[in-house]
Amino acid sequence: MHRFIINKNQQANGDHEVHNATTDCSYMPNPENRIDMGYHASCHGAVAEAKRRWPGNRINGCYYCANACHTS
Repeated sequence: MHRFIINKNQQANGDHEVHNATTDCSYMPNPENRIDMGYHASCHGAVAEAKRRWPGNRINGCYYCANACHTS
């Protein structure tokens, strides 16, 4: 299981990125901009949880640490 976070801040394209905190991604947002998404078997579970919690937001996986969920 890996621990995931989501960035409170939007990227330039409007996405909120999900990051794998277990891998200590070098593109993680600052601690004050992180929302803990808990532990998931993969980024797919974390992205699904984020979409459930924030249905009006664009959610995407980080290209570097959650590439399997990176769509834009």
